[in-house]
Amino acid sequence: MAMDLNRIFIVDSVVVFGVCIVLAMLFKVSTTSQDSSTANFVFGDSLVDVGNNNYIPTLSRANYVPFGIDFGKPTGRFTNGRTIVDIIGEELAMGYTPPYLAPTTVGPVILKGVNYASGGGGILNLTGKIFGGRINLDAQLDNFENTRQDIISSIGVTAAVDLLRRGLFSVTIGSNDFINNYLTPGVTIAEQKLTTPQVFVNTMISRFRMQLTRLFNLGARKIIVVNVGPIGCIPNQRDTNIDAGDNCVTFPNQLAQMFNTQLKGLVAELSANLKGSMFVYADVYTILEDIFSNYMEYGFANPSSSCCSFAGRFGGLVPCGPSSRVCMDRSKYVFWDPYHPTDAANIFIAKRLLDGSHNDIYPMNVRQLFHASS
Repeated sequence: MAMDLNRIFIVDSVVVFGVCIVLAMLFKVSTTSQDSSTANFVFGDSLVDVGNNNYIPTLSRANYVPFGIDFGKPTGRFTNGRTIVDIIGEELAMGYTPPYLAPTTVGPVILKGVNYASGGGGILNLTGKIFGGRINLDAQLDNFENTRQDIISSIGVTAAVDLLRRGLFSVTIGSNDFINNYLTPGVTIAEQKLTTPQVFVNTMISRFRMQLTRLFNLGARKIIVVNVGPIGCIPNQRDTNIDAGDNCVTFPNQLAQMFNTQLKGLVAELSANLKGSMFVYADVYTILEDIFSNYMEYGFANPSSSCCSFAGRFGGLVPCGPSSRVCMDRSKYVFWDPYHPTDAANIFIAKRLLDGSHNDIYPMNVRQLFHASS
């Protein structure tokens, strides 16, 4: 009987040991799968805001109809459908990155990334004051620092450092510093008289250098820096500068080009000076300029007017709202409202950033950066 009991004990021990090995292997596979995922952290303005402004007192909101008409409902996205980062997130199987201020953006959710962007936000803290509340880039970085601490508390310092090292970071900001700061009629006219365009741009670049360096020092390594698009071509600028006629407005585009030239140099400077960094310069100005020039080849019928319009020749005088007229076929319009592209235009921009050549994004595209080892 003793021998039989020993045999049973030995057999049971082997079974238990085998089960433990299987469970350990399954746990390892699960952990490895989770660790190999890439977090997506998004900074910027209304071009990439996915709902942060829903939670602050501001005039810059998009959580009402007809915004989101092709998304299923209004979410706080300033377009009819998806933002550029939404589309890139889908393509790279990262999904939609949730807004930082949403009460559900807590716990394990933040390990996949967070969106800090805010409509009306800019590089300079004065930017967007006409809207009241907005989260400028300095405050967005403060919020990211809070997330970073939460990640460390959740998974430890070593794992947090690795997660941030492998994560994608994108910064889409600067347009508001011109449209809702330097070019704002009646608000900053005195500043325009005292500050030359070159001095203003220099101030933006100087501040942006500190902000991008801070982002690197907080652990970001793969950083996509998006330049300012041809803001003189948006319906708002066309309607407020009627002397331009059918053409884009020259001065705002000159400001954007002046900033972009310095920004490209800044990205190269940071790449050279910050060891281990992988900065990428995304030339959305060139991509949109191509779309405007060859809009019919891209399937668009209207490259200059707002789909959601209320007043103005180009529908650019009044923000999109419940009383606005909405075009039937949004896929034929480049612009959704006086300021922002449609989902259809965002698809083309996202595809060029994902897989474009050095003419669109340098020194590598988003897909290459996603798979690169930092």
